[in-house]
Amino acid sequence: MKKIGFYKTESGKCPVEEFLDTLSDKQAKKVTWVLRIVRDIEPTPYQYFKKLVNTEDIWEIRASMGNDTFRLLGFFDEGHSFILTNGFQKKTQATPKEEIDIAEKRKRDYFKRR
Repeated sequence: MKKIGFYKTESGKCPVEEFLDTLSDKQAKKVTWVLRIVRDIEPTPYQYFKKLVNTEDIWEIRASMGNDTFRLLGFFDEGHSFILTNGFQKKTQATPKEEIDIAEKRKRDYFKRR
C-alpha cells in the first residue's frame, strides 16, 4: 500500500487540492476513487498509474469520466510515499510539457525543503 501526500508550496498552498476544488462532485468522486486504487492495489493497473518517460521520475495518475480525462502528476519519496504535485484536465494525446515541467520543479523544491 502506498501513502499518498500532497505537495505544498513554501507559503502553504496545496496546488492539487486547489485543482480538485475546481472539479464537479462527480468528477472529484471519480478522481478520489482512482487515488484509492493507486494507494491500495499492488501492482497498480497500468490504466491508472504509469511512469512518464523522459522525465525526472515523474509518474501520472489517470482518471477518466465520459469524455473528461484528468491527470495528477507526482513522484515517489522514500519508496512507498507518493507525493502529488499538480493536476489538470487533459485535452491532448500527450501529457503537456509545461505540466511535466511544473511537476519536476515542485519535486526539486520538495526535496530541497524536506
